[in-house]
Amino acid sequence: MAKVFLITGTRKGLGRQLAEHYLARGHIVAGCSRGEGAIEHENYRHFCLDVGEEKQVVAMVRSVKKEFMRIDVLLNNAGIASMNHCITTAAESVEKIFATNFTGTFLFARETAKVMMRQKSGRIVNYSSVAAALRLEGEAVYAASKAAVENLTQTMAKELASFHITVNAVAPTPVKTDLIKAVSEEKIEQLLQKQAIKRMGTFEDVQNAIDFFLGEKSDFITAQVLYLGGVHN
Repeated sequence: MAKVFLITGTRKGLGRQLAEHYLARGHIVAGCSRGEGAIEHENYRHFCLDVGEEKQVVAMVRSVKKEFMRIDVLLNNAGIASMNHCITTAAESVEKIFATNFTGTFLFARETAKVMMRQKSGRIVNYSSVAAALRLEGEAVYAASKAAVENLTQTMAKELASFHITVNAVAPTPVKTDLIKAVSEEKIEQLLQKQAIKRMGTFEDVQNAIDFFLGEKSDFITAQVLYLGGVHN
């Protein structure tokens, strides 16, 4: 049976690939980004918004609920990074990173949870990063925002469990997307050497982890953070 997916950050990168992956399997996908959408499919709906803006998030979720009557899956994919030493990080950068990575994740999880509670089912997958587990130098604020997402994930999992809603997080290693295009090859190599499996992540790696969380037999799995590449917290 076709499910209704809500995926943030679908204009490019992992978000777009995931949207196309689930559309190809016959599901309905509602996506969003700050700019116009790049996916043309009869089962795709695109919304232009800032994930950190509460009224815009509420309006999107209500629109999806009104059209399809349910939301089965939320993938909180939207995120931004900033490579800066803590001493040179401006307060404005902190606010922007937390607005997208944490506040955006919270708002979409909160609003879709309201829909899922009524239908007494749902899967929420948030995005962390191995940067949080590694306490990665030069990524202090980004790692902190993802650590906040992990705590949010585990707490919301407890709050929503009685409604048959699972809340988990996937924490990818570096994947070749725009998120890391400004990071030097030397820095990437240093990060890879801290992993048990010393290679870049792929879309398939992330997709596999998400599909695991969404599987019918995974209804007993919640409050988990799955680090890829052999990194652990």
